[in-house]
Amino acid sequence: MSRLFGTDGVRGVANLDLSPELAFRLGEAAGHFLGDSGAGRIVVGRDTRRSGDMIEAALVAGVCSGGADALICGVVPTPAVSHLVRAADADGGVVISASHNPAEYNGIKFLSREGFKLPDELEDSIAEFVAAENREWVRPTGAGVGRTVAVRDAADRYVQHCIRTISVSLEGLVVGLDCAHGAASVTSPEAFRQLGATVHAINAEWDGMDINAGCGSTHPQALAEAVVAHGMDLGVAHDGDADRVILVDETGGIVDGDEIMAICAARMKETGTLPYDTVVATVMSNLGFETAMRERGIHVVKTKVGDRYVLEQMQVSGASLGGEQSGHIIFMEHNTTGDGLVTALQVVSVMRETGSRLSELRKVMRRFPQVLENVAVADKGRLGANAAIANAVDEAEQRLGSRGRVLVRASGTEPLVRVMAEAEQEAAAADVVAGLAAVIRRELG
Repeated sequence: MSRLFGTDGVRGVANLDLSPELAFRLGEAAGHFLGDSGAGRIVVGRDTRRSGDMIEAALVAGVCSGGADALICGVVPTPAVSHLVRAADADGGVVISASHNPAEYNGIKFLSREGFKLPDELEDSIAEFVAAENREWVRPTGAGVGRTVAVRDAADRYVQHCIRTISVSLEGLVVGLDCAHGAASVTSPEAFRQLGATVHAINAEWDGMDINAGCGSTHPQALAEAVVAHGMDLGVAHDGDADRVILVDETGGIVDGDEIMAICAARMKETGTLPYDTVVATVMSNLGFETAMRERGIHVVKTKVGDRYVLEQMQVSGASLGGEQSGHIIFMEHNTTGDGLVTALQVVSVMRETGSRLSELRKVMRRFPQVLENVAVADKGRLGANAAIANAVDEAEQRLGSRGRVLVRASGTEPLVRVMAEAEQEAAAADVVAGLAAVIRRELG
């Protein structure tokens, strides 16, 4: 039986894989486990998906059935829930979102009372509770049943928190914001405006089915064109739940998570605010990032793909900065999960403090050409045991040698195998990826 929880909670097509019945059981588990066997308080937030209302209703009913109160925040970014759990001294949080996935998907992810994603062991206990046909636990009755509490200022409280993470004015700065028809729509434009910036927001409204559709951090091209056309200083592109960000410099150049981390790590090293001169990244980070950090005396600790693994390593190493190329960046001083708004503000703060444009700051690293292809497969679980694929990967690594690398891994949230190659010449990387993708399609269907 496959594990209920993936790398980012429970996720699937809403009303099919992620049914109201499953949402109720997960909510009940949240009330039971996070609420200290009842009498707790659970912060609940969601993104803008059409299915969010349905999933929220079922989940909140489960939370109350589990004996905890549900603090309902409505549409807010994932990092807002993480912050509000701590600010409200709640017992945990639940985010209803499928992040960057298409609108028909939805997801449920739990946060601890400290705002962290749950350890695998606790997720497994919750999964057992959800799957059990006969449970010894008896649902509370009477005064033991939880209630709902509307947190009407949830978005504003998060915006004020983000604003306090920097100490510079953004007066005179012109910013383009792509909110991906998602949760950032209710927070990021307001935060930049309150700091004094002139904001041009796109995709900041929603109909429930347009989240991430050809926009946001996974499709920043339209934002890049707008930045150049209107002479903006930079662009900020979020995903559906705003826990990640991709930036655009004033020339229209796309600035990904590796470059964002490089900019911030270099500045923190200069100012003596980078603990242990260490930054945490994943195996997907570009070789150019590692080279740039090594040249500046910054140690890079590598983890598996997934911001939960980055966070776990940050806690072990004491690092305050870590993240992924995809734009999940964690500033531990400010939040306990990837935070797209906080990250954007940290970069803008470096721009203001140094007087540099983003196109200049990104020169801190030289990127190796990197090619990535997502291969749809019938059963990604067979990847690790397939000899033909393993042999093809070995041959590709020998071909690239020490000046390149190959990474093949199954997606944690979708039926995909991700194939990535880096090399000094893009053509060589593309050729390797095309060959490996062909083998994977043949072997895994």
